[in-house]
Amino acid sequence: MQKIGFIGLGVMGLPMAANLARAGYPLVVWNRSQKDLQSLGDAARITQAGSPDAVISACEITILMLVDQQAIDAVLNRGAADFADRVRGRMIICTSSVTPQYSEALAREITRAGGQYIEAPVSGSRGPAEAGELVCLIGADAALVADASPILSAMCSSLIHCGGAGQGLRMKLAINHYLTAMLAALAEAANFARLAGVSGQGFLDALSAGPMNSAFATLKLSRMIARDFSLQAAVSDAYASTRLIAGEARRVGAATPLLDVSSALYGEAAAAGDPRADMASVLIALERAGSRPAGSDAA
Repeated sequence: MQKIGFIGLGVMGLPMAANLARAGYPLVVWNRSQKDLQSLGDAARITQAGSPDAVISACEITILMLVDQQAIDAVLNRGAADFADRVRGRMIICTSSVTPQYSEALAREITRAGGQYIEAPVSGSRGPAEAGELVCLIGADAALVADASPILSAMCSSLIHCGGAGQGLRMKLAINHYLTAMLAALAEAANFARLAGVSGQGFLDALSAGPMNSAFATLKLSRMIARDFSLQAAVSDAYASTRLIAGEARRVGAATPLLDVSSALYGEAAAAGDPRADMASVLIALERAGSRPAGSDAA
């Protein structure tokens, strides 16, 4: 099978790469910090490169799962004289969460240099990534989507073509808009239920039996009740996501009162506790808010 490059083996990238390896793809990988690659499977099929350039040079297709735009620019050497040579004749699949405008500009530059670019942000957290059940929201030319679909399907259970570059990310921002506000509301309800003397398990059972039930809601509520904030999707990443959403919302003129309140809560939770704790730890911000004197704006 075709050799695939993978750059960025973090919370999401490592299980995504592992699913590619399990599907039979030989991998050339790089991560900023050294990683234990045993989870990727057969060591004979995995090459740990010494640099991002070594990955891209060795592979016609490279997947990026990086933290932000600056990290993407750094591994591609964007803006440098050798950028065009680095991407010419190669396909870059970017699964990172960045602004739509950044992705659109990157697509133009890679295409102009003679390369191919697929925007492929994923919806889901570590659990779905490990199970290969992510939802891939694709922004690219339809012909490129057809070429990359077998590779993306090794990591994702659903592929949704949203249009050209930028549109996959706008779709992800819309989904995360709902998700982040919903989880903040669930944390607020859980905190109220606890203070009102409602049984945590009873609240979970009632939620699960009613129309508000979902796998996401029951998982996050059970973790809030147990105060298990082990990492699935970091609260700091949730906060960063709300800022990306807010920026695009301002650009298009969309009102976001619920998002704005939720964003402040995620930011406070990240500052008050472990920023790499799960986003369910937004509960901490609600608990802190309830302990303040009436009218206080203290952090």
